[in-house]
Amino acid sequence: MATLFTRIVNGEIPCHKVAGNDHFLAFLDIMPLTKGHVLVIPKTEVDYIFDLEDDLLGDMMVFAKQVARKMKLVLPCRRIGVTVIGLEVPHAHIHLIPINGLSDMDFSKPKLQPSQSELAEVAQLISEA
Repeated sequence: MATLFTRIVNGEIPCHKVAGNDHFLAFLDIMPLTKGHVLVIPKTEVDYIFDLEDDLLGDMMVFAKQVARKMKLVLPCRRIGVTVIGLEVPHAHIHLIPINGLSDMDFSKPKLQPSQSELAEVAQLISEA
């Protein structure tokens, strides 16, 4: 069975896309830690990030860097934090999180619940940056 992220890649489930190319997709997390929290995924379904081929992993980090730079231009934050946890969805992904302090990356704290219109607005800001 396809993962949730593969279903997003295939267009079966909508997302708030911020960037994409032939190999990767970046979209807003719908239960973000902070406003503008983005997930970067390979379009190829691979469970564990360190099982990606070396070239694909390197290209994914470069793609994530490009997305993070756009995020930094339009979101009020000190940095874009980067983390890979890989337990919630069995599809390799990188979290890009706008942060002002370390506590902004605490996955045990309650998640935000933005409206679809708020997500759409943030996605547009990032994608147009």
